[in-house]
Amino acid sequence: MTADAQADNRLFPARPFVGASIAVIRDERVLLAARANEPMRGVWTLPGGLVEAGEALAEAALRELSEEVGLTAEVVGVLSPTEIIVRDEAGRARHHYVVHPHAALWRGGEPVAGPEALGTRWATLAEVATLPTTPGLVETLQEAFARVRDRNPARGGEATA
Repeated sequence: MTADAQADNRLFPARPFVGASIAVIRDERVLLAARANEPMRGVWTLPGGLVEAGEALAEAALRELSEEVGLTAEVVGVLSPTEIIVRDEAGRARHHYVVHPHAALWRGGEPVAGPEALGTRWATLAEVATLPTTPGLVETLQEAFARVRDRNPARGGEATA
């Protein structure tokens, strides 16, 4: 199925789509990707995408990370879900996604933007707050950084190269 046909099938859905994303933390920075597709093309977010039938949420997050930017990571926790609803002028749900983010530690690779990302960058939480992002991203990242710190408080929870 082409990207255009797939996007058309997601317009005005009968029910929400389930997605998984991943906040990969490395040296007090998180990996962001600029969306290449609508909705919200060009907006910074976490690597992620739709969960496939039979795929666990964490597996989907790691698969999307590998496909979108070519990194490997270790999932350290599941974060609070984010609901994204984009409405048309009449108030109908044009897009509806429920995204299950995961906190993770970087384990290898350098990000290379794939076809679903216009670009990638490592950013501090303060830098993220100045960027155009998907709804709820700053709160998700605050939770992710806390989860990573809780995992390894002696080292600040960070993964190093």
